[in-house]
Amino acid sequence: MKYAYEDLGPEQFESLTVFLCQHLLGAGVQGFAKGPDGGRDAKFVGTAEIFPSRSAPWTGTVIIQAKHTNGYNKTFSDPEFFSTSGKNNVIAQEIPRICKLRTEKNLDYYMLFANRRLGGNAENKICASISKQCDIPSDSIYLCGVEQLETWLKRFPDVPALAKIDPIDAPLIVSPDELAEVVQGLAEHKALVRAAFANPPTPRVAYAEKNRLNNMSRQYAQQQLRRYLKETGQIQDFLGMPENQSLLGLYETVIDEIQLKITAKRKNYQTFDEVMEYLADLLFNRDNILSRNKKLTRAILFYMYWMCDIGETEDVATK
Repeated sequence: MKYAYEDLGPEQFESLTVFLCQHLLGAGVQGFAKGPDGGRDAKFVGTAEIFPSRSAPWTGTVIIQAKHTNGYNKTFSDPEFFSTSGKNNVIAQEIPRICKLRTEKNLDYYMLFANRRLGGNAENKICASISKQCDIPSDSIYLCGVEQLETWLKRFPDVPALAKIDPIDAPLIVSPDELAEVVQGLAEHKALVRAAFANPPTPRVAYAEKNRLNNMSRQYAQQQLRRYLKETGQIQDFLGMPENQSLLGLYETVIDEIQLKITAKRKNYQTFDEVMEYLADLLFNRDNILSRNKKLTRAILFYMYWMCDIGETEDVATK
C-alpha cells in the first residue's frame, strides 16, 4: 500500500524510521531522543543484519536521523534542505554535529531519512558534501527518500503496523490543489471580496448551536465571526455567478473531502478550533497561492463552517 509520507506527523515518521532500521540493522536500534539542537537521532552499535547487504554488512556505530517536513512535493535538492552555499539549510546545520560525532569516534556510518523525493544528482551531491566536510567515506553514508521508503515497506510490510500507521488513522489532510484554484479565483476579484454586504447569508443552523455541536470554543468562535462574517456574502455571491460554475464544482469537491476527513479524524481533536487551525496551517505550508492569501483562505474555511458545509449540524447521538 502506498502512503502519503507528507501526511505523516513528525513522530509517526520517526517511528517508521526506527522500525525500518531495526529490520535493516537489527533489534538493537535505539529509538529517537530529542537532542539539544532540536534534532532527533537513533543509534545502532554492532553488525548490521542485512544492510547494505548480508555479505558485506556495516559494522560499527550507525547514527540515524529522520528529517520530517509538512511541505508538499518536497525534494532533497530544495534550497532549504541542501545548498552548496549558505548555512541555513538543513544539511548545513547538521554538518557540525556530524563532524563532532565523527571526531569523538561516535559515528562510523550515517543514515538520513526524509519524507522528500531523492534524485540521483542530489544524492551524489549531498553524500559528497557530507563526506568531504565530515571525513566519512561516501559508501558509509546512506540517504533515503520516499521512493526507497516505498521499496523497503513492500519488503517489510509489517513496519507501518509496528509504527502504528494506518491509512484510516493517517493525519487529517486535505489536498490543497482545488482550494488553491478557488482562492486564486477569489483573489483575482479583491474588490468584490472587500465589499461588505449588509445582509450576510443565514446559516442553516444557528451559529451558537453549531459551535456547541462541534465543541468550538466561545472565544475562537467570536474571533472568527468578527473577522470573516462580512466575507461570507461575497464568497457566496462569487461562487454563485454563472461564469464561476467550474470554481463552484471545485469548492464542492473540497468540502466533501474536508468533511470526510474531519468525520474520520475528529476524535483526535478536543475542539473544532484545533481542526480549523490545523487545516489552515497545513494548507499554508503546502501551497504558495494559499500562503499568499492567508486571510482569504481562512475566510473560505470559515465560510465552509458558517454555511454548514463542514462540521456537525446535529447531535451525533440523534443521527
